[in-house]
Amino acid sequence: QVQLVESGGGLVQAGGSLRLSCAASGGAFSRYAMAWFRQAPGKEREFVAAIPWIWSVSTDYGDSVKGRFTISRDNAKKVVYLQMNSLKPEDTAIYYCAAEARSFYGSSWYLNSNEYTYWGQGTQVTVSS
Repeated sequence: QVQLVESGGGLVQAGGSLRLSCAASGGAFSRYAMAWFRQAPGKEREFVAAIPWIWSVSTDYGDSVKGRFTISRDNAKKVVYLQMNSLKPEDTAIYYCAAEARSFYGSSWYLNSNEYTYWGQGTQVTVSS
C-alpha cells in the first residue's frame, strides 16, 4: 500500500510562486515514476509534470506549464515537489500527486492519468488576478 499526501496549495496572486509537496509512504519511492496532474471545475484531469525513478532519463511537462513549472524529487525524504512560478489564473485547479512503478523507457504512458495506480487526495491552488 502506497500513500501519497499533497500539501502546499493555497491562494496566490498572478505572477507569484508556489511550491507543492507530495509525501510518500509505504512503498519503494525511489523506484516509482511520479507525476502531477490537475483538474479545474468542469474540466478533464490534465497532465502537468512527471519525473522518472531514473533521474538521468528525463522529466516531462504539459505544454501549458513548460518554462514555468519544475518537478523534482528527493528519494531520501520520499518527497516529490512541484515548483510553480509565474502563476496565471488559468492554473487554478486541484493538484494531484500520482505514482506508478513503471519505467519511462520506450513510451509516453505517463501522460495518461489512467496509467497511475496511486493518487493523493489533492491540494487546491487558486491564482487570483
